[in-house]
Parts: sequence; C-alpha cells; structure tokens
Amino acid sequence: MLLAIDCGNTNTVFSIWDGESFLCTLRTSTHHSRTADAYFTWYSTLVKHYGIEADITDVIIASTVPRVVFNLRIFADRFFGCRPLVVGKPECLLPVAPRIDEGTVPGPDRLANAVAAFDRHGGDVVVVDFGTATNFDVVASDGAYVGGIIAPGVNLSLEALHQGAAALPHIDITRPERVIGTNTVGCIQSGVYWGYSGLIEGLIARIKAEYGMPMKVIGTGGLAPLFDQADVGFDAIEDDLTMHGLTVIHRYNKENGST
Repeated sequence: MLLAIDCGNTNTVFSIWDGESFLCTLRTSTHHSRTADAYFTWYSTLVKHYGIEADITDVIIASTVPRVVFNLRIFADRFFGCRPLVVGKPECLLPVAPRIDEGTVPGPDRLANAVAAFDRHGGDVVVVDFGTATNFDVVASDGAYVGGIIAPGVNLSLEALHQGAAALPHIDITRPERVIGTNTVGCIQSGVYWGYSGLIEGLIARIKAEYGMPMKVIGTGGLAPLFDQADVGFDAIEDDLTMHGLTVIHRYNKENGST
C-alpha cells in the first residue's frame, strides 16, 4: 500500500491508498521540529483507532515546508523500510514537465494538483486551491503546469486583520446573509467572504481571457465548498485532488522504473 503525505504550511495530511481508494485520511498541524518517532506515534495510534490494517510498502511526499522532509524521510525508512519519493526532487519524474521560467521551482502541491486535474479532467484547466495561500494553477492541454497565481489565503487575511487592528475581533469565515453588515462581525464576514468571492471570480475571468481558450475550473481545499456557494465559477469541487495527484505521480514513477 501507498502512504501519501501532503505537508503544507498549516497542516500535514496522511492518506493510505490501497490501489483503488483511500482507506483513511489523517490530519495534523505542521511543525518542522516533529521527529520521526513522534510522527509514527501519532500515525499508528490513529490507524489503530480506525481499525485500519495497512501494510505500507511505498511512501510519497509533497512538502511546501522543506525543513520537515528530513524527518519524514526518516519516518518512512525507519518504520516502513522504504525510501520515499519526494515530489520536486530530480529523481521524482512527472508525466509532463512544467513549462515555466527557467530556475523557477513550483510548489510540490501545485505540481500534484496539475497532475490530478489532467488525469481527471484533461487539459485546459484552472485549479483553485484554498490553503494558507490561495493558489490558482493553470494546466495546459497536454497536462503541463504552465503557471498561475498566488494570493493570500482567507484565514491568513483574517488573522492579519485581527492582529493589525486591535479593535477588530477574530472571527470564523462564513457566508453572510447580507452584503451590508450591521455590526462589526457582520462587516468583517462580508468583507472577507464577498471580497474573496470577487477576487476568485475576477482572477478566473482574467486567466481565461489571457489563456484564450475554454477552461474548466476545479476548486479544492477546505474552503472550496463555502466559496462555491457564491457561484464564483467552479465546474467541480474535489477535496482529494492533491492526494490523487500523488497517487498518479507514484504510479508513473513505478511504471517508469524510478522507484
């Protein structure tokens, strides 16, 4: 079985893939100082709790936090006896190489999203990924990642607003019933929700205009269903897109003899 690990700036996700479906998905906060032993204690406790019997033979990692990769490598080697495949490293092959400025290193999660979007939807796709940052990833007709946009994440903006303005409370993002707020919380919720809805819709329109061809738009990440309620232009919502991309990349490397 394959253990796919997606390490972001805020959360790290572990998913067990049996070749046909994900048996379970586990989530923890990202800490660069977490040791391999700590990862295994957390992982094995939850797997036992859910009653999952998983004989892990392979591990693939996509990490936007380089400092955690070392301990995840040790985790894979020590407890599963395998050398993990790390997306973005030279030994990790991609079905189609990115076509971006020379010397630029795209985030591993963005590469996984591009691979997954092409596998499920074909080319000419925009992926909108809601994480610590809100990423827009453009996938060409042949499956190549060809660039995109990085905007501040919704929760990051809320936290910055709370920290930068002493009188404004920290709130959770939700879809307000009214655009015009009648209290402080309502005003903030409206500004963030409808402001980001406008940002998403506007950037999608500009991407399509510049690309010059019809494109599908796929939303992923925890807040994608919430913003889909604003009718920003998503054709589909997929919460497992990054993880699916990791399974496709792993399979491609298996078939091409690099694992």
